[in-house]
Amino acid sequence: MNMAVVGMIAGMALGFAGYFGGFGAFLLVAALGAVGFVVGRFIEGDLELGDFFRTRDDRRR
Repeated sequence: MNMAVVGMIAGMALGFAGYFGGFGAFLLVAALGAVGFVVGRFIEGDLELGDFFRTRDDRRR
C-alpha cells in the first residue's frame, strides 16, 4: 500500500476520533497509532531494542 494512502487513512481515523470522541479520543488514537508503528517496525526488523537504550558515547559513527 502506498505510504500516502496509509497517511491519509491515519489522518482520517484521527479526524473521526477527534470529531466524535473529543480531544481525549484524538490523543488516545494518536498514541496507539504511534505504538503500533513502532511495533510494526520491530516486527519488520527495521528497529532494534538497543536503539532506544544505547547511550550517546556508545553510538557508532
